[in-house]
Amino acid sequence: MEKFFNPTGYYIVVASMAVLAVVVFIALHRINAGYGMMYAKKWGPTVNNRLGWFIMEVPAPACMAVLWALSQRGGDPAPCVMAALFCLHYFQRTFIFPFLIRGKNRMPWAVIILGMVFNAINAYMIGGWLFYLSPEGFYSDKWLLSPLFFLGTAIFFIGMAINLHSDHVIRTLRKPGDNNHYIPSKGFYRFVASANYFGETVEWIGFAILTWSVAGAVFAIWTFANLAPRAKAIHKKYCNEFGESYTSLQRRFIIPFLY
Repeated sequence: MEKFFNPTGYYIVVASMAVLAVVVFIALHRINAGYGMMYAKKWGPTVNNRLGWFIMEVPAPACMAVLWALSQRGGDPAPCVMAALFCLHYFQRTFIFPFLIRGKNRMPWAVIILGMVFNAINAYMIGGWLFYLSPEGFYSDKWLLSPLFFLGTAIFFIGMAINLHSDHVIRTLRKPGDNNHYIPSKGFYRFVASANYFGETVEWIGFAILTWSVAGAVFAIWTFANLAPRAKAIHKKYCNEFGESYTSLQRRFIIPFLY
């Protein structure tokens, strides 16, 4: 497997993803990805929302598991712990989150395929760094006792907690069979339109810190670039749908008090 991780090719992928994040950030201010609240028939053929989420997310933990299993560093404690944190997030997103979804919404195959490609590339970036391209000894056992690891891990779990709680708040706004929209008001929704996206962004900033890697930083940037424009679109949708009942709350889009 090591022969597939040529440093030049790897860093070209990482740099390309960093540039693409900027392009995506700009593009998503003009185009709303057609799923969830922004679902639109123009995105083409669809599949059940639960199945769609599962298919879209599963490449991340699957690819990471393969890279982990085939690496000669697969037993090193520090990379294993960091890969386990990555897989913990995606286990929830793949095997738990989809089956908690209420309603009968649909997800376009176009969105699913784009998500699958991104998740596979992201696992390649993170897994490739942790298990193949990080300098020998960079992630020694002592890394797990370093200030960076403790700080990053704390931020990671704070972000995960915010994300999970915010998903729960959104899920429980509706009773079974209800497809209406409501203004969430608990947790970090008191400050932003998309507290779940805020939590996920914080989570991956924490991961970038605990791995102290370019790959982790690019993933955190990608997370913000992908979710911030959507949070802004959701904010606008709330404004149009609820008027002064929502605008009077003076919420930001995704970062409390800032953006």
